[in-house]
Amino acid sequence: MAEIVHLKADATEEDILSVIDRDAAVILDDVLNADLLNQIKDELDPYLNSYIKGKTEFTGFETKRVGGLLARSLGCQDLALHPLINSLACNFLKPYGDGYQLHFTSAVSIGPGETKQILHRDRGIWGGYIPRKIETHFSTIWALTDFTKKNGATQVVPGSHKWEKDRMPNENEIAYAEMSIGSVLLYTGTVLHGGGKNSTDNEIRTGVFMHYALNWLRQEENQYLSHPPEIAKNFSSELRSLIGYSKGGYVLGFFTDPNDKMGTMDSVSPERIFGEERDDFSSLPSQSTLVKDTS
Repeated sequence: MAEIVHLKADATEEDILSVIDRDAAVILDDVLNADLLNQIKDELDPYLNSYIKGKTEFTGFETKRVGGLLARSLGCQDLALHPLINSLACNFLKPYGDGYQLHFTSAVSIGPGETKQILHRDRGIWGGYIPRKIETHFSTIWALTDFTKKNGATQVVPGSHKWEKDRMPNENEIAYAEMSIGSVLLYTGTVLHGGGKNSTDNEIRTGVFMHYALNWLRQEENQYLSHPPEIAKNFSSELRSLIGYSKGGYVLGFFTDPNDKMGTMDSVSPERIFGEERDDFSSLPSQSTLVKDTS
């Protein structure tokens, strides 16, 4: 039976990334403290208790999903900015772009009677147009409850990021992300995975999903609608930048204020919305560099 490697919360980044390179998944045990866990649960429970269940086989008929977590939970803001996770995401994704962004947030509760989700690769959301040599995601699932095989622990196929895309696993090649509350599963956008079957009578398995992706790709969750400026103004500048209120590279993501009459807010960084940044056009690449980089 396949297994997911468990590492201690204080494992080195080198060791963590080494396992991810080999298996495309690893679990860090007991990362979160009780205070933050309780805060997040208290902030999300009103939504998870009142939300309707899914209506498709993929989203789950006994599963609840809550998005827009940064607007709904201060604790989830802390999760999104977790220093170790962001450092790992940066180092994992930096061969494929000059930055990364928060791509997707969701709290997912799998209830009794839920069936297995079909195994899939998250990179498929872009339609299969991105070459396999480019890794798109660095993803996390934070355990707000214990994850067991019986209550729906995530299925993961270690090493499948190196398989031919049409190869499907045998049952003994599928591992289950069994982990204690406060632990986190790290995995890539190329590994086969899917929600697990909940065969218990009364256990609900809840996790918080935070996915990070290359900053030149469209985000799965439209962060600017989930967290519009009137909400994002209350975020830290670091968090706003992470969800996309910043430029990628020297120009990706600029905006123009439609009410600007003088041209002072034309083609500027989104940080200007919050009065934070003056665009420094002296830092733009030279013409020759621009041509070279786009050839």
